[in-house]
Amino acid sequence: MKDTDIKRLETHLKRTFNHGGIQVRARKQADSVEVYVDDEFVGIVFEDEDGDGSFMFEMAILGEDLPNA
Repeated sequence: MKDTDIKRLETHLKRTFNHGGIQVRARKQADSVEVYVDDEFVGIVFEDEDGDGSFMFEMAILGEDLPNA
């Protein structure tokens, strides 16, 4: 993924979630980046396959991370 796309994604996520601690970091795979909040990995952003400049954010939520009901 291009550096300009990484910066655009990071800016968008910071604004959307109103959190300055979001970081978007490059991966070995060129079609995706990792997303961190305060140095904790939270998900991956993939380039959308249709090539229109869109992206998809994937975040897993583990049961052990959820509060007990």
